[in-house]
Amino acid sequence: MTTALIDYGAGNLHSVHNALNRAGATDARITADPDVVRAADRIVLPGVGAFRACRDALVAIPGMVEAMNEAVGARGVPFLGVCVGMQLLADAGEEFGRHQGLGWIPGTVRLIEPADPAVKVPHMGWNDVRLIGAPPLLEPGEAYFLHSYHFVADDEAHVAAVTDHGGPLVAAVARDTIIGCQFHPEKSQGYGLSFLSRFLEWRP
Repeated sequence: MTTALIDYGAGNLHSVHNALNRAGATDARITADPDVVRAADRIVLPGVGAFRACRDALVAIPGMVEAMNEAVGARGVPFLGVCVGMQLLADAGEEFGRHQGLGWIPGTVRLIEPADPAVKVPHMGWNDVRLIGAPPLLEPGEAYFLHSYHFVADDEAHVAAVTDHGGPLVAAVARDTIIGCQFHPEKSQGYGLSFLSRFLEWRP
């Protein structure tokens, strides 16, 4: 089973690759080749940095977004977006202006504005993951977060889990064969590895 880990210069590629292998991946490939992504059995989109920079880097790879749309949208290949890779699923992000996302899960990525001014941004460190409903793959627990912007979903049905940092923040989104996590599974020790293991076995 091939897991394509998309290399667009905007993620903790080697850390995520190592975590996938530890979680049981038998053929995890770091790739910038749309044909590899198109043919993969699983797709992982990592992301670290600003929404705009990540989005620009992804669309700069000829045919990559089209390959993702074909694999995930047309064939229903299981897809995982991590941190900014999750945020890119939204319609738009508001970091350094408003910029278009993939539009796979309706919503907007906005600056975290805690109700309590004593709560610092970015949201950094370990925090609870609380499930909403019965989402796929996720379990309650603690995971590692590092972000200043958060996903605001248009439809609460797409919110799979939340955490709290001066108010509720989306910790994960899900729709069909797509799941995205704001936390970093590669930095979340046993919790993160268990999550990745379930993703590798997922047959939605």
